[in-house]
This record gives sequence, C-alpha cells and structure tokens, in this order.
Amino acid sequence: METSAILILAIPLLMFLFLGLAGKYLPHKWAGILGTLGMGVTMVLAYTVAFEYFFSGNSLFIDADGNRLQHVVFNHDWLNFYDKLSIRLGFLLDPISAMMLVVITTISFMVHLYSNGYMRDHHGVWETGFQRFYAFLSLFSFSMLGLVVATNIFQMYIFWELVGASSYLLIGFYYTKPSAVSASKKAFIVTRFADLGFLIGILVLSFYVGFYSDGNITDAFTFTSLTSVPVDGVADTFQVSEGTAQVIRDLFQNSAAPMFMGASVLTWALVLIFMGGMGKSAMMPLHIWLPDAMEGPTPVSALIHAATMVVAGVYLVARLFPLYLMAPAALDIITVVGALTALYAAMVACAQIDIKRVLAFSTISQIAFMMVSLGVTRLDHSVALGHEVHEGLGYMASMFHLFTHAMFKALLFLGAGALIHAIGSNDYTAMHGLRKYMPITHITFLVGCLAIAGIIPFAGFFSKDEILTACFGHSTVWAIWMALVAGLTAFYMFRLYFLIFWWKEHKVHDEHHAPHDQPWTMTLPLVILAVVSVFAGFVPFGSLVTWNGHPITGSGFLTNLENLNWSVAAISLIIAIVGILIAMKMYKKENPLPEKMRNALPALWDWCHHRFYWDELYQFITHRIIFGLVCRPIAWFDRHIIDGTMDAFAAVTNKASYAIRGFQSGNVHMYVWIYLIGAVLLATVTMICVL
Repeated sequence: METSAILILAIPLLMFLFLGLAGKYLPHKWAGILGTLGMGVTMVLAYTVAFEYFFSGNSLFIDADGNRLQHVVFNHDWLNFYDKLSIRLGFLLDPISAMMLVVITTISFMVHLYSNGYMRDHHGVWETGFQRFYAFLSLFSFSMLGLVVATNIFQMYIFWELVGASSYLLIGFYYTKPSAVSASKKAFIVTRFADLGFLIGILVLSFYVGFYSDGNITDAFTFTSLTSVPVDGVADTFQVSEGTAQVIRDLFQNSAAPMFMGASVLTWALVLIFMGGMGKSAMMPLHIWLPDAMEGPTPVSALIHAATMVVAGVYLVARLFPLYLMAPAALDIITVVGALTALYAAMVACAQIDIKRVLAFSTISQIAFMMVSLGVTRLDHSVALGHEVHEGLGYMASMFHLFTHAMFKALLFLGAGALIHAIGSNDYTAMHGLRKYMPITHITFLVGCLAIAGIIPFAGFFSKDEILTACFGHSTVWAIWMALVAGLTAFYMFRLYFLIFWWKEHKVHDEHHAPHDQPWTMTLPLVILAVVSVFAGFVPFGSLVTWNGHPITGSGFLTNLENLNWSVAAISLIIAIVGILIAMKMYKKENPLPEKMRNALPALWDWCHHRFYWDELYQFITHRIIFGLVCRPIAWFDRHIIDGTMDAFAAVTNKASYAIRGFQSGNVHMYVWIYLIGAVLLATVTMICVL
C-alpha cells in the first residue's frame, strides 16, 4: 500500500521533470505516449488502492462494527519550525480521498489519451510545444493528487498553490496569443486574492490553537484529528481515530470562546478559508476567471472544469466539514453564495454562443450545486415531502454529484473539443446539423446532456435528486430555488445540443473536408465516459462515502433506486423534461421563436449575454477607482513629492559643493588664510559668549 501510494504521487512528478527537461530530445510522438502511459500506470495504481480501501474488508480500513475508518499510509515531517508547528507530507486514505483518486486519475488519463489526437495538428503544437503540454498536464495531475491525499491543512495549502501555478501554465499554454496570456494572468490574480483569504484563515486558527491552548498546532490540523472533533455533544461526528483536535472543540465551543465583531473567531476563519474555495471553484464574485480560462486548449478545459481544479473548493469544505458543523453561520454563507452562483451561471449559460463558454458557466452552476448541498447539511434528522432525510445526506450528495459531474462534464468538454477540431470554430452558429456527419460524437454528447439534465437512469439524475432532497429537508425556499436552476440546466444544455446537431442542415462546400468523427484516440475517451455517465448513478455511493462511520444507504447495485425520494425525484424529473421540451420547441428546427423571445426581453438577454457585466464592473473598479483614483495620486505623490524632495536635497547638496569647492583648492596660502579667518571668528564668538 505504501509503495503504491508513493508511486501515485511520484510517477506524475517524474513525468513532469522528465518531459520538461528531456522532452525536447524526444520525438513528439513519444512524448505523448510516455505521458499517457505514465498517467495510465498512475490510474491503475489509484484504482487498486481505492478498490482495496472500499472492498477488501481489511481491518485497517473497517472496524469490527463495519464502520469505515481513515488510514494514514505514510506521514513524514518535512519542515520543523518549532516544537508546536511542523509541516508533514503524507498520504491519507478515507472515503472522499479514495473517491477523488479514482476521479482525478480517470479524467486525467482520458485527457492524456485524447490530447494525442487533438493537439497533434492544433495551432502548431506538434512542432513547438507537444512535450511541454504533457509536462504541464503531469504537473497538474501531481498537484491535484497531492492535494486530495493531504494529511493536514498545511500540506493541502502547499499543493493548493501548486494547482494554481500549474493551471496558470496550462491556461496560458498558447503564450503567443494575447488573449491566452491575459486569461492566464486573470486566473492567477483572482485565485491569488482568494488564496490570501485561505491563508489568513489558516493563520487565525493556528494562532488561537497555539496561543490559547497547549495543543500541538500540527496535530490539531491533521485531518484524522479534525474528524474526531465532537460537535454539539455528538461524539465522533466522523468516525476515526482519537486525535488532538479536541483542543479546537474546547477552545471554540465554550462560553469563553474568542469573538470578533460579534461572531466567533472560528466562523471568521472558516469563512476566510471558504474564500479560498470560492476562488478555485469560481463562486461569485470570484468567478470571472473561469469563462476566460477557455483560452487554453480544450483538453485543459476538460481537465480543469471537470474533475480537478474547480472541485478543489468543494473538496476543501468537505475535508474541513467537522469544523464547519461547529459554525452554522459559515454554512449559511456557503448556502447563499452557492445558490446565487448556481442561478446566475445558469441564466448566463442560456445566452452564450461559444460552446466552451456555455460549458464553463454550466460548470460554475454545477459546482454551486455541490456547495449548496454541503451548506444545507446539519446534525439533525429532517423530513422532505414526507421522506426522512439522513443528517449526512447533503454531505454525501455533494460528493456523489462531484463524482458523476466529473464524468459527464469531461465527456461534454471532450465532445466539444471534437466538434471544434472538426469545424475549426467555437461558435455554435457554425455547427448546425452535425448529427449525420459525426454520429459517435452526437450520441456521446447527447448522453452527457441527458446526464447533466438529470434524466433517469443517467448518472446526474441520482446525484441531483439527493441534493434536492437534502435541500427540501433543510429549507423549502432553497429547494425550489435549486429546482429552478435544474430546469434551466436542462434548457440551456439541450439548447446547445439542438443548435449543434439539429436546427438546420450543415452546408459542406467540399465533400473532402466534411466534418467527421475524430481518430480513436479522441473517440475512445468519449465512448468510455459516455458509458460511465450512464451507469455511474447506480454506484451505491451512500455506503462508500459514509457519514459518522455508518452507511447512509444499503450496498446493493439498485440501492439508489430503492432509496429515492420519489416525490422529489418526480418533481425534478418533470422540471427537467419541461426544460428539454421548451428547448426542443425553440431550437430543434429553424424558427423565429428565439428571436421573438430575445426581442420580448431585450434587457434580460443583454445582461445574460454580457454575464451581467461583471467583467465591466471589475474593469471599472480596478482601472477607474483603484488605478485612477487611488494608484495614480499615489504615483504622482511618489514621483513629485517623495522623488522631488530627494532630488531637491541632491540639487542643494550639489550647489553647496560647487560653492565651497574653492576651500579644497590645494593652495596652502588659501588654507592658512581660511584658518586664520576661522580662528578670529572663533575667538570673537568666544569673547561675546564670555561677556
């Protein structure tokens, strides 16, 4: 197990170093082959480790009562600052980290394989950057794997920043394109501001744990310790080994808990940490970088938007969830931010014409679904439309949707890449009627649309139903809100589907250049992900990602069907079907309805099409206010007052030196004369003082 764990991290890192340093000496083809093989081996090892954790029955992973435990495969000191604080690097296995190993390596391998075909003739990459592309992919995969298996919050932050750096390299891969360079800088700057909040939150918690208690800071923020924090008297909220994070509970859950501006310090710290998650997962108002990240290669979009970078924020909240349960106010903030972001992104997606931007806003909306699901989770049983809701349903549903969304969103992005590769444009107006020319892409893309719309029996139906059930159990308002978002999701995805594959006949001027399905390296990942998107919903997720150590549902293959809240499922299914039917009516065949709707609500269309002018707002704040009203006066003061004062000192000194330079002429007679004058003046002053 330890050898496999080390190799899961080492192979992507070694491939990055090898391809980055020696790749230019390799044939282009072999760079892609080696990168893909390296990720394939990593995927096999990850599957082996995850399978052993979930299904082996090993006493290391399951106790005598059948409760699933956390297991630290290895954990070594890396940096020692002082006796209470050191940074350890390790490998933690628990339900969500094992699940993320499967998700990350699966999507990454599919992207590696797909890129062998997609990047071959794309923008001259074959000649100028094929090896570099695979090196960056390996670095990104290593960073995400290190993040999800982190044993403590400090290791997580290190890999968190490494994910940001590697995503910057991938988004700006076409460094000769100004738009790609701007997009990479935008992503880097926005996420850096968000990560500052993450860092401050960590420092606040570390300060209070170290200053107000005798606990070891490192041990207190080891995840196996955090998960053993009793919350509100409920012992072992997440069933794991004993830990020293008891100091956190003792510090923040007593009458003398530290406060700041009317709220618990713990709440402030967790909101700041969530700010880091908002940046990575593109929650409002830190979402503006994600649509522009489409300037990177399409396989990069699939990797970033499906299973890796954007879900890091969700994973962060899930990993620290025992602490969030101690701060209900922080969970309320997560719920509100997630719900607003979900509706905003769904509305914007309805008015985009760039296929990748539609999918980008779809990602923002679906990630917000996961955040809302975490935010509505509480430590009590509730009832949703007559159906008892388990206290951990929202937590499990969020992780379930993360898993299913990764598969069908990667499918949709890779399908979009195949379309762009065939047509040469991101604009859907150039893609009408492609079902006859690209049948495999058509079928697989349709599967992805059905999955994200939540149509039974596709994967998205089950995970979305669990989220809506959890929302109904917490608040009817948020449940109705998220059901509306689900309906919009079905509408804009099938709007995209019908406009690309139906609408009107595609005009082909030269039969030799007619659109067609892509090579097997691009088609095979589509087929595999389509199959997974059909059957992933039947995975007994509630028995794998446990709450309080106990399964939420049974372990049978049809468990998810048996445990469905059919009242909620029927409502969500009807809403999704209505959304699809409206899209079919408006976009299956060419007709004036879309134009009429646009003319009927021109203001709403313009706001959605321009993303509610968030980019313009940021431009106004940064350029007009920060740069114009703040930075420009400061720069003027620096140049004219500070620099002017220093220049004046220099000028006065220079003139004075010219004025007195005769005193250093080298003429002895002059020196004697000046000496005598000075002596006379000194004697005169002395006499005056005496008198």
